[in-house]
Amino acid sequence: MIRANGIEVHIERLDPPADGPGGGNAGRGDRPATLVMIHGMASDSLASWYFTLAKPLADAGLRVLMYDLRGHGHSQRPPTGYALDDFVDDLSAMLTELDVTDPVHLLGNSFGGTIAFGYAIRHPDRVASVAAIESSPPTRAWMARVARRLDRATDLLPRPEALAQISAGRGERVARRARATGEMLATTTLARDLPASALPSSAQISAIGVPVLCLYGANSAVVELAPAVVRLLPQTRSVVLPGEKHTVLVDRPEAVRRLVLAWLREECSVEVAEVATAP
Repeated sequence: MIRANGIEVHIERLDPPADGPGGGNAGRGDRPATLVMIHGMASDSLASWYFTLAKPLADAGLRVLMYDLRGHGHSQRPPTGYALDDFVDDLSAMLTELDVTDPVHLLGNSFGGTIAFGYAIRHPDRVASVAAIESSPPTRAWMARVARRLDRATDLLPRPEALAQISAGRGERVARRARATGEMLATTTLARDLPASALPSSAQISAIGVPVLCLYGANSAVVELAPAVVRLLPQTRSVVLPGEKHTVLVDRPEAVRRLVLAWLREECSVEVAEVATAP
């Protein structure tokens, strides 16, 4: 745990093995490049990275940082302060507290990708690249979708019958996560703060000058936003995974790993090694 932006933040760090693939020298000089993983909103936590991509990407030669967003996982849950700028401020303060001075590579899942884009807009000199899975920059169209999902969750999850249906259809573990999400939405202003966030202009988004990777599931509605992202950020490499849904990170971690590592090598000039072992 560290204190950043006035709250306690739970972080996990994985360093590349000194004698493993990449030799631990994937960044500037003798320092490995730093990859910061940002999880999604409401029902997610750093666990979705820890059990999928964190170790394989560290084994490939990257220093991997993960953290629980405010209100999520083991991080502190303040009652208010859940606008996009609050999440960006948390990330900035966390990197400062950890004395990360080189530009970082940001990898965000779902709304975690939006936080990554928001950070790149406000701190362009501290970002080397942005990779987003099933996500979008903070456009009005994307934030409207986020607001609708939060509204549905706020309305649905307090209902015992809804939780019973989730348990019956998707298992008790998923139902426990849904229950915890409902408790967070009930005890914080997240569902009000996030949709009311101040948003950057199209020009500010387009000013992001680093390489961008966007991964989508072909069966997810988020893929509809891909053309708009490319119009704003023409340097974007967009990849659509056939047959996949919004849960592509959890469902296809090996495919995501291969795509991210290839893009880091080809577009970002990062010396990373492909890892044969599955996540």
